[in-house]
Amino acid sequence: VIIGSLTISGILVFFIVPLTIVFFIYLTNILLLIYQRNNELKADPLSDVWNSVRETIASFWDIYARIWHGYELHGVENLPEGPGILVYYHGAIPIDYLYFLSRLFLWKKRLCLSVADHFVFRLPGLKLLLAVTGVIPGTRKECLVALKNGYLVSVSPGGVREALFSDESYRLMWGNRKGFAQVALEAKVPIIPMYTQNVREGYRMFKERRFFRQLYESTRLPFTPPYGGLPVKFRTYIGKPIPYDPNITTEELVEKVCKDKFLFSFQTKTAVQALISKHQTIPGNIWKALLERFDKCRK
Repeated sequence: VIIGSLTISGILVFFIVPLTIVFFIYLTNILLLIYQRNNELKADPLSDVWNSVRETIASFWDIYARIWHGYELHGVENLPEGPGILVYYHGAIPIDYLYFLSRLFLWKKRLCLSVADHFVFRLPGLKLLLAVTGVIPGTRKECLVALKNGYLVSVSPGGVREALFSDESYRLMWGNRKGFAQVALEAKVPIIPMYTQNVREGYRMFKERRFFRQLYESTRLPFTPPYGGLPVKFRTYIGKPIPYDPNITTEELVEKVCKDKFLFSFQTKTAVQALISKHQTIPGNIWKALLERFDKCRK
């Protein structure tokens, strides 16, 4: 009994923070439903009518981010005033991205629409939360409409595959995905790279196994759960925008994304990889990430 209890306790410690995050997400959706019912709201979930409740949600997650991860956001000045596409590295769970959305809304009162994997829309009980926070399917039409309406749109080309099978080496797993480049061409908008320091030290996945990789590739469903939730330092860095060039092809634009056109003017590395190379210890180190909580806030 004692051994069994200790084993269960150990397992719970590994998963308690990710499970707590899931609990808060569902609690947020319940509160939104209550708010909608009490105020008899039937307005478009993206309309300004919902801004007061968005601010409440953003404030909660920003406080959580400050307390648990000492969260910092750098490079907001690199975001265009108008529409653009944010391209970011996908951690084991995108909690850092949720922190970014919250702080962006609190600082700029700006809503960034988020392209999510299809399985997210199959999750029960999150429909209203997804709508109010601007989570959209990754279709070309949806993205073009959002950009035409002046929104920022964010996408992680690596998506769930990167979340599941990348590791402390922070390798990008974009494959041949070029959809974001095609949308940028058609919408004539810049692409902005983004990365969060230590995101893999905060939340991890079990080592890649052939069976789970094959299972994911055949079903496109994330069967392996994240674990961890250590209070390591999180810093999100937004790079300088890669401007739209009317004379560039889709393939050339993807290559241009892969060239350093931001903060430190590196000429050969990819935009996102250069942010990782500049701000991340490779391979990631949990102890270093924890000690960075005691660093002075970086300007």
